[in-house]
Amino acid sequence: MISENREKFKSISIKTGLIFGKLPFTPNQWTLSSLIPALLCFYFLLKDNFVLAVVFFAVTAVIDLIDGAVARVQGKTTKKGAYLDTIIDRFAEFFVLFGLFLVELPVFYFSSKIWILFILFGSMMTTYAKAAAKEKLFLESELKGGLLERPERLLLLFLTLLAGIFSLQYVVYFLALIAVLTNFTALQRIFKAFSLA
Repeated sequence: MISENREKFKSISIKTGLIFGKLPFTPNQWTLSSLIPALLCFYFLLKDNFVLAVVFFAVTAVIDLIDGAVARVQGKTTKKGAYLDTIIDRFAEFFVLFGLFLVELPVFYFSSKIWILFILFGSMMTTYAKAAAKEKLFLESELKGGLLERPERLLLLFLTLLAGIFSLQYVVYFLALIAVLTNFTALQRIFKAFSLA
């Protein structure tokens, strides 16, 4: 849903690219640097410090916007850079989820670890539904869409960490919500692939 409205954020992206493009970093260096705050987020989750975990998660998300903005403004968008960005995004997201996996959280119908496994599976299937459709030449156009694409998932993950400042029970509620919605999104893409084929 957020991805479908990228044009609305175009002016912000251009300003971001112009500002951060003045610094001596390439788009790929910006991309790789996002792993640092992601690892710090992981570290502070292990320390049960949700305040700093939220801060470093937000920094990770901002850098994720900066790399693409700088690449577009400088005319340095490449397939290699886009591929690297996608891979690093997955590592960063995993560090956050792994940190939550290791936190002692309350039970909400299931253990929080079960909810996190469902999130990982749903995220994997959302991506794989797209990749498999292309790999098997099932569809000519790229398979996109669904209720909870990556931007929405990251927003909910941010709210999950934010909720942890106030109550660990809220964290589990958010994890359960993300788990349900990621798997629902995967099913949406699978059904969409069959309807378009």
